[in-house]
Amino acid sequence: MKVSDILHVKGNTLYTVRPDSSVMGAVRTMSERDIGSLVVMEYGELVGMLTFREVIQTLAVNGGQLGTATVRKVMDDHPLTCTPETGVNEARRMMLERHARYMPVLDSRMLMGVISFYDVARAVVEEQSFENKMLKAYVRDWPEEQPAS
Repeated sequence: MKVSDILHVKGNTLYTVRPDSSVMGAVRTMSERDIGSLVVMEYGELVGMLTFREVIQTLAVNGGQLGTATVRKVMDDHPLTCTPETGVNEARRMMLERHARYMPVLDSRMLMGVISFYDVARAVVEEQSFENKMLKAYVRDWPEEQPAS
């Protein structure tokens, strides 16, 4: 299974923000859309990711206030990325190593979508469940051995 399979099931809705936007505005969007990340785009290019991790870190540093901070100031400007051809197990390994909950998917420099660790976990569970069903069906239909003559 590849990352492109996850994107196919997940759909292609993307939520983006500009780097000069206020963090407060971005947080409002995340809250209204019930999402944990926004892709930061500038001139049609991915320039970063804003996730609830960066928002919480900003709150911690500023005594619980977001103030007038811009997305550019708090975003992850080197987010972990993958391609649609990346295998799901490789994506899972990459996300675990970097403690990344969200990962943009790029085809060359074109943003194809964002996958979450939840998306990857669900895909792995569904794949294992399917394989389990196939193995059980195979075992159930196993031909009986004929006695040796």
